[in-house]
Amino acid sequence: MQTTKRLFEEDVSVPEAIVRVLEEAGIDMIFGIIGGNMGRIYNALYDHQATIRAVLVRHESLASVMAEVYGRLTGKPGVAIGQGGFMLANGLLGTIEAHLGSSPMLVLSELSDQAPFSQHAPYQGGTGEYGTFDGRQSFSGVTKYTIVPHEAVQAVQSTQLAIKHAMSGEPGPVAVLYHSTSLNGHVGPDSIPTLYPTGFYLPRKPHGETGSIVAVARALMDAERPVIIAGNGVRLSQAYGELANLAELLVIPVATTASGKSTFPETHELALGVCGNFGQTTANKFIGQADLILAVGTKLGTADNVAENPEMIDPERQVLLQIDIDPLNSSWIYPCAEVITGDATIVLTRLAEVIGEMGEPAEEKLSQRKEMLNAARREHGFFSDPGYDSDETPILPQRLIAEIHKAITDDTIIACDAGENRLFMTHYFQTKSAGSLIMPGFGAMGYAIPAALAAKLIHPDRPVIAVCGDGGFGMAMQGLMTALDENIPIAVVVMNNSALGWVKHGQGNRVIASTFSDMNYADIATAMGCKGIRVEKPEQLPAALAAALEGKEPVVVDVVTSLRTSFRDVSSPLLRRS
Repeated sequence: MQTTKRLFEEDVSVPEAIVRVLEEAGIDMIFGIIGGNMGRIYNALYDHQATIRAVLVRHESLASVMAEVYGRLTGKPGVAIGQGGFMLANGLLGTIEAHLGSSPMLVLSELSDQAPFSQHAPYQGGTGEYGTFDGRQSFSGVTKYTIVPHEAVQAVQSTQLAIKHAMSGEPGPVAVLYHSTSLNGHVGPDSIPTLYPTGFYLPRKPHGETGSIVAVARALMDAERPVIIAGNGVRLSQAYGELANLAELLVIPVATTASGKSTFPETHELALGVCGNFGQTTANKFIGQADLILAVGTKLGTADNVAENPEMIDPERQVLLQIDIDPLNSSWIYPCAEVITGDATIVLTRLAEVIGEMGEPAEEKLSQRKEMLNAARREHGFFSDPGYDSDETPILPQRLIAEIHKAITDDTIIACDAGENRLFMTHYFQTKSAGSLIMPGFGAMGYAIPAALAAKLIHPDRPVIAVCGDGGFGMAMQGLMTALDENIPIAVVVMNNSALGWVKHGQGNRVIASTFSDMNYADIATAMGCKGIRVEKPEQLPAALAAALEGKEPVVVDVVTSLRTSFRDVSSPLLRRS
């Protein structure tokens, strides 16, 4: 055991101290717009450009989504930074995604309080006093924790605590709203309270309980028809290999939730695809016939269990087991026979070790499990649809998705948007590799483009595609300006049907406020300085997608798509119960 030392050996300004805390936590990018007192932190960032990249966006919503995706893909808190009132007004898209999707994230902002006039309602003030808005209360509704430091040492330690809260237990977003007085002055070795290195605030991964692991291992071995449902928690833990290892060890088919899509490759011989409202019939039917379900990193929400339809999941006829980082999620929706609280990587590794010590099940049992899966795939048409080969115009979404699947390599990352286009990607797109697809959980439009920007910054050597509808593109196309400013060569594929598809299809014959004018988004992209490609016929898709994936510049492929396919075509029959 070693003793520790203090955080600083000399006095430094508070903004400099905050930036050093981010460095110590391994955070190498921040996303935002300079404004208000946050200019002080940017001034400190100027001297740290070799270690922290300050990515300038054109709207706070883009910053928040990019920070959320950074947290989701790296496991380190993504940082969205900007002025208080405008982060609140515009930066909640990614913050809510992080809150509901458990991504570690920091919102670093301020109160625009202009001390010593805080109590006199200064312009844009957010202290919650008379004549101002209440920043702390507002952010508290969409974060795990919101901190308002008022003093210099408090500002530094609050930043460290925010990192700790963002990463501990079930991860999530934490807001630090710096009062102007907290950014004044200096901190150093003689500060009171004493400041210690940030590493001590970084959480350690929790381990599962051995007794529960043995019981779960035995249940998995003894089951006749087991199935695994993997959620976004597998992605957050980066437990892709451990999940595949356990599934292969015992020949257990794997379904994923929509937010967990790509945590298990859907080209794998044990894959069932996405389950739930808009998933594969193969997945829903197989889960419904299982005698044991192991839920890993998923809360088993209503969109995943088809409105809690007992034909799919029923604890009165099925044994349910659960692995989750947060005990509050255990047996939340369904009572579980066994629960293991812990990080998915650690627990799945330990499960495989215990199973190895017990000895594998008989080969006959494993062969039966594989044949049951193959029979279900044949019966229910696993990733099979006549639209994949259709030459119809306007282009069917299925044909576009099939061409995307052909065009990409295994390491391509795809970011989905919200709306009907996301449902089509959920149902029709077959992922090729683990961790290759990012999908919003909260489901607001305008997610795909900033998500793709963040993914490309994190993985510059991998191709990255944003797939969105024309509604989502209209909300986030200013992200292409950031792509040009920051030299981020992403591809954007727009399903252009001149409508809010899900809304329009749901309105039936009473269509109102759900259609757009016919627009050429390729021309808009070209006018911005990007490459734009318009596609109106299916045979044009291969060349257009190949050009977009060259990775030399930001490219928009504007695909004129049909409204003939709707959300009803990908809805589970289990949704139709009375």
